[in-house]
Amino acid sequence: MSYQTLLYAVAGDVAAVTLNRPERMNSLNAVMRAELLDALTRAPREARAVVLTGAGRGFCAGQDLGDAGNIADLNLERVLREEYEPLLKLIYDCPVPVICAVNGAAAGAGANLALAADVVIAARSAVFLQAFTRIGLIPDAGGTYWLPRLAGMARAMGMCLFADPIPAEKAAEWGLIWEVVDDDKLAGRAAELAGRLASGPTEAYRLTKQALRQSMSNDLETQLALEARLQGEAGRTRDFMEGVAAFLEKRPAIFEGR
Repeated sequence: MSYQTLLYAVAGDVAAVTLNRPERMNSLNAVMRAELLDALTRAPREARAVVLTGAGRGFCAGQDLGDAGNIADLNLERVLREEYEPLLKLIYDCPVPVICAVNGAAAGAGANLALAADVVIAARSAVFLQAFTRIGLIPDAGGTYWLPRLAGMARAMGMCLFADPIPAEKAAEWGLIWEVVDDDKLAGRAAELAGRLASGPTEAYRLTKQALRQSMSNDLETQLALEARLQGEAGRTRDFMEGVAAFLEKRPAIFEGR
């Protein structure tokens, strides 16, 4: 299947999903949101890791404000509930690791789309911008969820109220993203990390994601019980048996995935 607003390719158990409206800084219109939903539903069935990035000089400028025609007719609550919410949950709950490679500006909903990924790397020239108050809105697309958890309440509040761009290196320092790389190395680094995850224990990654996500709302007793249950699941996988055998035989493990 081909897409109007995306590029999609699978190679070596890695699915690459590229936002492809460079003339509009990859801003999110209704077609792109629907196509992203389709591509990110398809990717974990066809690959063991996903890379999400943008074409051109920016990752994503956020919501395309010209998409609705008359801005007064744009029902923001409906769009968020029916189009953004399923997409963000799909990234957050993806059964394989999702790496976002931010290649330039990530603004508004574009920044928060990136932060939904499991691992975010950024080009040195990239910036993250919670631009919402500039047009009289509140942060959405998960921003009010991710930001306090990743950067802390003080930094989240400042980012949202002042709506100033946060350079990639500061975003890494604040814990918003995993790492910063030189611009010309971003694609290669994303491919390297995705390839490493694609050859790893896929089910262990899925269970690790689940344990870490749920820890944000669990007390210690609940989390310890969850760890025990999920570890029991991991211990029944072929990957666990292969990992132990490889350790004992002093050889690299060959994980087959699910």
